[in-house]
Amino acid sequence: MAETNDHSVANGALLFDPPSNLQNEAHVKSMQQYQKMYKQSIEDPETFWREISAQFYWKSPPTGKFFEYNFDVGKGPISIKWMAGAKTNICYNMLDRHIANGLGDKVAFYWEGNDPNDFGKVTYSELLARVCKFSNVLKNLGISRGDRVAIYMPMILDLSVAMLACARIGAIHSIVFAGYSSESLAERILDATCSAIITADGVWRGTKLLNLKKIVDDALKICDEKGHRVEKCVVVRHLSPSDEVVKTNVNGDIEEEPEACRPSRKLKINWQAGRDIWWHEMMTSVSTECEPEWMDAEDPLFMLYTSGSTGKPKGVLHTIGGYMLYTATTFKFVFDYQPEDVYWCTADVGWITGHSYVTYGPLGNGATGLIFEGTPFYPDAGRFWEIVDKYRVTKFYTAPTAIRALMKFGDDFVNKYKRDSLKILGTVGEPINPEAWLWYYRVVGNSKCAIVDTFWQTETGGHVLTPLPGATPTKPGSATFPFFGVIPALLTEEGKVIEGPGEGYLVFKQPWPSLMRTVYGNQERFETTYFKKFPGYYCTGDGAKRDEDGYIWITGRIDDMVNVSGHLLSTAEVESALITHKNVAEAASVSHPHSIKGECIYCFVTLKQGAEYTNDLVTELKNIVRAKIGPFAQPDFLQNAPALPKTRSGKIMRRILRKIAVGDRNLGDTSTLADESVIDVLFQNRPNNA
Repeated sequence: MAETNDHSVANGALLFDPPSNLQNEAHVKSMQQYQKMYKQSIEDPETFWREISAQFYWKSPPTGKFFEYNFDVGKGPISIKWMAGAKTNICYNMLDRHIANGLGDKVAFYWEGNDPNDFGKVTYSELLARVCKFSNVLKNLGISRGDRVAIYMPMILDLSVAMLACARIGAIHSIVFAGYSSESLAERILDATCSAIITADGVWRGTKLLNLKKIVDDALKICDEKGHRVEKCVVVRHLSPSDEVVKTNVNGDIEEEPEACRPSRKLKINWQAGRDIWWHEMMTSVSTECEPEWMDAEDPLFMLYTSGSTGKPKGVLHTIGGYMLYTATTFKFVFDYQPEDVYWCTADVGWITGHSYVTYGPLGNGATGLIFEGTPFYPDAGRFWEIVDKYRVTKFYTAPTAIRALMKFGDDFVNKYKRDSLKILGTVGEPINPEAWLWYYRVVGNSKCAIVDTFWQTETGGHVLTPLPGATPTKPGSATFPFFGVIPALLTEEGKVIEGPGEGYLVFKQPWPSLMRTVYGNQERFETTYFKKFPGYYCTGDGAKRDEDGYIWITGRIDDMVNVSGHLLSTAEVESALITHKNVAEAASVSHPHSIKGECIYCFVTLKQGAEYTNDLVTELKNIVRAKIGPFAQPDFLQNAPALPKTRSGKIMRRILRKIAVGDRNLGDTSTLADESVIDVLFQNRPNNA
């Protein structure tokens, strides 16, 4: 039975038709149009993407085939190439191209600080001037084409300036989310052998003041100890001059005190002469002009580290041409971009969502975007909707975690604001549960907005399964259908294709332009992780089901990974941190359902002989994970495990641990266990709050 005219019941599931007002202006206005375009995109990808590529500036065309690939490890090395030999520069296409077309005075980004009274904006012309200046700063520091530059910054305009400046001179940026620990940051700097890092003095997150420079200092010390010296550290003065920051030398003596500094100082930053450089001081004496470095379409643009099932992060490598085409195209169609839009993606640029849909996708279309430094709950739980009204946001993109957290505060914080500018509401990072989808649609969107529930990965570069807002009837919780150029399939464990309704491994049959090209410095790991399990397919590591209408529903990770609030973590990574404690002999981590985060981490800990399991130990173990990975990785549950369920060959049976974590005694076959008595002990030791 339909509750409103916006949806009807089909096969027992709610089906929401595209809003008619959106359909009228949409780039894709019907499923028939989508199906026609999709058919061409998979049957003749060269023509489809060549026509799209004509919208961008190319110094010279491809020298060979427009598109070639090999997905079958049995036929040779995995290889993906789009427009190889074509020369371009992605920064030129993000900025100069639009300015030449008369968009110089258009706002590129609004910036909303942590404090509601702290805000700004930058036009396309102003952004180009800043990017050119910082490009020249990088060149003056000896950074050149192919060099790797680490970026560890808060959500400020200078973050986009830094990444675009790298792209302008052909340097490869490696952005690390400014919530990772110094050890995690060091690991990523070392793997990429970065020659410089860009950071800020500190940042406020809600009421918490974070000393980013201290985290970077500690990371660079680790790098030094491991034989890699980062020569230059550029520091944005974000908090100072104010009462928050005092610069000290390596001995901790005050070296520089801002005029406005009062006795109530809260943050001290160390300064290493010769290495550390103020951003603003370097920017004063450089030109606002910088000729772009003309790059091959298949040259690297950036690497972004994502957790691996072995625990060691993988440097996912994306190249220039295909990534530019795909992020711009998905942004245009999935958010149905129109020139008057104000678009807001709440993601941090430290994650792939921020790369693709805060910076490159929107700028590729000449859009006006919003960069937000704060949290959804500061000063109160109405902050998102206050910002929507303030800037008349039309397209809004956030994570299910944020939606579920805001639901807990009730509807009043939403209804306090008009939100009448909103047209499209997007979700990203993890599957959204139908209850949260419906609240988002009915309360936030007033039952008038299209919901686009997007599935994709760091590795895919852009959306691969998604509704199109003017065309796709949506089902709450389903990622619906593939984007142009994407051919999904469901496979059994044995690699057999599942036709029609069914559930299995989600794989893809051929590449789209922004699919990752390799794991930085480790082609073998790239092939093993994504292509060896099912030769001829890219394996996502996620499970999915297809319903009787052909809609695809993501069921979650199949391998030993946990998706915590959209942050993908490996259980091995957490276990590696736990066993560094002197009293821990062994640890095993699994995912556990969480009402807000979607999933959280549940850890089983086996102690060394004579060690005692105490509340203090639990606190120490949580702090170790925070320090080694980051606060977002802290386990929600730890359990004393005198022994772990293992096969006779010594393999930990995580399937059984996942059952124990949720209190489910339907364990299935346990005949391969070396000692079944372990199970009862583990059930008895479950924490009361689990």
